[in-house]
Amino acid sequence: MLRKSYQSMGHGHISRRDFLRISGLSGLGLATCPLGASLAEAVKFDKKLHKVSKSRAGMGTIVSITVLNPSKDHAGEAIAIAFEEIERLTKLMNRFDASTPVAQLNRDGFLKGAPPELSSLIKKSMYYHRISNGLFDITVKPVLDLFAKSFKGPKKGPPNEQEITELLGLVDAKRVSLSGKTISFQEDGMGITLDGIAKGFIVDKAVEKLRKRAIKHALLNAGGDIRTIGDKGNNRPWKIAVQDPLKNGNYPALVAITNRSIATSGNYEVFFDKEKVFHHIVNPKTGLSPLINVSVSVQAPTAMEADALSTTLFILDPARATRLINSRPHCDSLIVTTNQEKIKSTGWQGIGI
Repeated sequence: MLRKSYQSMGHGHISRRDFLRISGLSGLGLATCPLGASLAEAVKFDKKLHKVSKSRAGMGTIVSITVLNPSKDHAGEAIAIAFEEIERLTKLMNRFDASTPVAQLNRDGFLKGAPPELSSLIKKSMYYHRISNGLFDITVKPVLDLFAKSFKGPKKGPPNEQEITELLGLVDAKRVSLSGKTISFQEDGMGITLDGIAKGFIVDKAVEKLRKRAIKHALLNAGGDIRTIGDKGNNRPWKIAVQDPLKNGNYPALVAITNRSIATSGNYEVFFDKEKVFHHIVNPKTGLSPLINVSVSVQAPTAMEADALSTTLFILDPARATRLINSRPHCDSLIVTTNQEKIKSTGWQGIGI
């Protein structure tokens, strides 16, 4: 499954979906800033609302939050609280930071006293594992590690078939055990990566913080994982361009969303070879990267669902992917294949492009 092989969410290294993709920033019409910096904007949006926008490095990408509110001070305070939640949860999920619970689990094979957010996210990952018939699998970490090691090692080339086959024996999310506050692996050498779901999960939790502060109009963009609260006022939806896989500015679609999320997975986000044959999305059944699609965008009620489903659909051929998304309530997809064919689910609505 996984699309990302992120290098470090909190240390200035970006490698997307890497834990998180930076690719969605281009063409989204949102503020961006260099890593380590922070941008802030507060302007009068209309007669009733101030627009307050802030961007900063987070989750291995750039996170932008825009709030429309009668009080710009209240908007700024709410944004600050949302960023605090993002930072707190990122420190739990970063597998490249040896001090995090996820890193400890991967190192020791078990974790006692697991944070409730981590246990909850693993349970949700198991749910997507079931509905995808095993295609969404958080235990693909050994294969991703093999890719990284092989292309960075002395031979600087792809791993051989035998190396991949041997590691596939460690890939099976059903062999992750949860008992109370303890998480454990059923076999030595297993490891998890939450890159295909955690960013969406964290976005949703940040949105919860905004809602608790009575924010009614907001957009949160975490490097392409996007969720909105309400509209932009006066029944104006948020308009978002889907990233062009070829980075030529020819956006596959423009969507208008209200109280909704969208996420995109693509082979252009993180890849190990210049041909993009080995990239951050891995089929857990074969240990290889799918080569049928270049981009899959999913609209869903939550960022976590859009995140997980866009990863899952990327692995499938377009016909099977579209059947799966059509079976999910309130979810829609746009698939761009390697030959630039666009395939839309039954309910996909795009505008202007």
